[in-house]
Amino acid sequence: MDTSSSNKVFSMILPPPNVTGALHIGHALTITIQDAIARWHRMRGFDVRWLPGLDHAGIATQSVVERKLHKERGLSRYDLGREAFVDQVWQWNEQYGGKIMNQIDHLGAIVKKDQPYFTLDEQRSGAVINAFVTLHEKGLVYRKRRMVNWCPTLQTAISDIEVDAEQLEKATRKMLPGRDKAVEFGVMHRFKYQVADSDEYLEVDTTRPETIFGDVAVAVHPDDSRYQRYHGRYVLHPFSKEMIPIVTDETLVNMELGTGVVKVTPAHDPKDFECAQRHALPEVEVIDKYGKLCGDIDQEFIGLDRFDARQRVVEALQKMSLYVDKLDHATALSICSRSGDVIEPLLMPQWYVDCSAMAKRAADNVRNGVMTIEPKSHAHTWFFFLDNIQDWCVSRQLWWGHRIPAYRLKPGAIGAEASDKWFVAASLTEARQKAETELGCELRDEDLEQDMDVLDTWFSSGLLPLSAFGWPNASSGDAVTQDLSASYPLDIMETGSDILFFWVARMAMLCEEFSGRVPFEKVLLHPMVRDKAGRKMSKSLGNVIDPLHVINGISLDQLLSDLQGGNVGSRELQKAEKELQKEFPKGIPTCGADALRFTLASYLQQGRQINMDVQRVVSYRHFCNKLWNAVRYALPLLERDDEALESVDLALLRDDMTLADRWILSRLAAVTSEVNDGIAANQLATSVSAIQRFFVQELCDVYIEFSKPVLYGNRLEEDDDCTEERRARKRSAQATLHRCLDYSMRLLHPFTPFVTEELWQRIREADPLTASREEDVETSILCAEYPEQSHVSSWIDADAEERMALVIDVIHGIRSLRHTVKVLAPNATPTADSERPTVRIDCSNATVYSELKDAQRDVETLCRVNVDFAVSGDGFPSSSSPHVLSHSVSDSCREKRVAKSTSAAEALVRRQQGPHYVTKVPETVQAQDAQRLVQLQTEIQATEKSLVALHELQRLY
Repeated sequence: MDTSSSNKVFSMILPPPNVTGALHIGHALTITIQDAIARWHRMRGFDVRWLPGLDHAGIATQSVVERKLHKERGLSRYDLGREAFVDQVWQWNEQYGGKIMNQIDHLGAIVKKDQPYFTLDEQRSGAVINAFVTLHEKGLVYRKRRMVNWCPTLQTAISDIEVDAEQLEKATRKMLPGRDKAVEFGVMHRFKYQVADSDEYLEVDTTRPETIFGDVAVAVHPDDSRYQRYHGRYVLHPFSKEMIPIVTDETLVNMELGTGVVKVTPAHDPKDFECAQRHALPEVEVIDKYGKLCGDIDQEFIGLDRFDARQRVVEALQKMSLYVDKLDHATALSICSRSGDVIEPLLMPQWYVDCSAMAKRAADNVRNGVMTIEPKSHAHTWFFFLDNIQDWCVSRQLWWGHRIPAYRLKPGAIGAEASDKWFVAASLTEARQKAETELGCELRDEDLEQDMDVLDTWFSSGLLPLSAFGWPNASSGDAVTQDLSASYPLDIMETGSDILFFWVARMAMLCEEFSGRVPFEKVLLHPMVRDKAGRKMSKSLGNVIDPLHVINGISLDQLLSDLQGGNVGSRELQKAEKELQKEFPKGIPTCGADALRFTLASYLQQGRQINMDVQRVVSYRHFCNKLWNAVRYALPLLERDDEALESVDLALLRDDMTLADRWILSRLAAVTSEVNDGIAANQLATSVSAIQRFFVQELCDVYIEFSKPVLYGNRLEEDDDCTEERRARKRSAQATLHRCLDYSMRLLHPFTPFVTEELWQRIREADPLTASREEDVETSILCAEYPEQSHVSSWIDADAEERMALVIDVIHGIRSLRHTVKVLAPNATPTADSERPTVRIDCSNATVYSELKDAQRDVETLCRVNVDFAVSGDGFPSSSSPHVLSHSVSDSCREKRVAKSTSAAEALVRRQQGPHYVTKVPETVQAQDAQRLVQLQTEIQATEKSLVALHELQRLY
């Protein structure tokens, strides 16, 4: 199937993995989903343009390289300098970028390898500069001094959505990066300010005593009668002894909280900063970007770490008899999601993007159906962030990333002092020209300096639907423009639900701003992948699973060696080692890419997260082996007679088909519809479940078993001379089996590409209806047509399915009964009919009797029993065998088993619903309980199904 000239284009981009290291199972899930979608479209005739790429991941990658540099050489980035350090990061990128692309290849992704993108390459860098300059010219990018979320560990500002709020209900000690001792949080310190010119004191509460040096006022509520006499007065600062005002502020102060008096520290608290703006209060910075005390304060506190200073301030206040008490206090601690450090609010000038109009457009697009989000439950997250959007701080104080294209005069240039007048331009030359025009003087390039900061990583990745296909470096009519025109907007944006706002919303805002069109109409979100115990997979925790380890297998020793060679902290390393030894005592067995992909697709029926269990991959490896063995077994059965045959259409053989032939083709039609509907509806778990059920339970367990006598040529009696009839039945059975195998491989291919490619080539060569096999020898299954409803609708046969269901019910019931009473060992093979047990079945009418009688040989062969059929009321022949299987023998036994399992399951559910189960029971135990509950429920369902089968035998057929 040639799609090179097809007008149908399907475009998609691979969410770029960070070059922080190798891919983990979460990335494998993304690749599995996208590749299944891509292959499905490719086999349906689309020109698939699926671009792979890598993200430079500013903060994350710089942090990883810094840790590596310190671990191996004992150096910091400052020891190397910016240029040398960036060279180190580029080397890291080359090493891991290649490794990541190799992993993508091993997972079977049909990405366009000749069009990879990297968010820091020349093309993408040009797009970033163009976007920033354009937004600035539109007035949507501006620079302003504001309160930012500063991470002392990473030494950069981060956005609000990169801050995690950790709730503490009482005094709690917490370990922080770079500290040997835990820091106490969740407490309120109460101390006194002396009212100026009096012996009175005002008691204030604070969670941060160390910021007292930056206090410029205390505030009370204007309606609080307790403090009305202090309006307009002053208090004495405990350390500087300077007078600071008592201000009234109904916004800042809650009369019901604490004492109703609040200290105001504008330089280190966002709410205090707003209060200072309202009352024209000064801002006194007393904590620097390293988290150390600074400024015009007592010398004994200069240079102290903020948390060490906290205790020292308390001790000093106690000595001054100004400290009152320490109380438990519910606290929302702001934590950097990347480093785990406590955020320090600092005032500094940064670049911002005004997102208000863009955010409203993006929110309205979803509300109006222009863009859809699946699952729909995530739409509320979309609206929450976009309806409450804040201007986006895009400055990052890093060395790795896109330098902000803004320039200013150097101190001393044309006699100028340090200036905060910036010229935003695509190049230094353009910036100089803008400066000359505005300043009215000639300048040299060396008179200007570029902003040292870089842009937030999400700014560059937010442009990818455009920049990945060449924007903006496209002139009318060239190949880049044609590619962009055909590929934008994307047909689908598939990614993890955890970055809906981080990435998807930014793409929706930026790309529509520059193109005038939404970048995609459908957003498909998949759940997060967690470890077996439900913990988020993290390199810092050491619980990530490399997909190649699952595909190729790995020993425990090598797993431990890789863990020890990574960037896991010393506190987590020991725990991670124990977890590995417990979960993989013999390492990870070789499972193959197909088993991993099939497993990940099957997980998508769960809720918002996936708890990855490698043992589940092992079980799906058995399914892949089943595919291989079934095809290997079936191929010899497809061998044709010696005489040459002309090619024949399967439909022409319908008159020669048995009930089993018509039934399996009808079931194939049903599963074809179910698989396609599942993929189209983004329900991949439904698709893989359907095709697995068809192949194992219907094709292998029923049809092939039913067809063995026909395929082996011994279906007719020896004295029957109907040679042509025998040949016709065999040929129709061969054609039916071949079509089922062929279509099964095609249906499975988007999920298990490797094994289906190999098997399909062999199946294709064994087509019993094709006279010549010389054409298209090199054709891949990927170029074969994907089975669709229109191809198989003529095979739907409700009558055959109903009649076959009757026969299958009888077989299942007999097998279940025989297994229960153990009258014949499962592997025993009687040498004569007289040695077989006999099952007597009473049929409700002559029609049922006739249908079952026609299938008697099949039932007896498959169940290894003799069967006597009779119409209800006719009785049984006196010559019946005495070996009669009784239904009552097994009923009570199985009913007791159901009752016992049900009782155990109910007890486990009550335990899980206990008030303290989630908070006090270890996660590992919770995971074990969940697994045990699934086992019990499976046992109950299986036993009940067996009972139903037994009762089916007892009813009147």
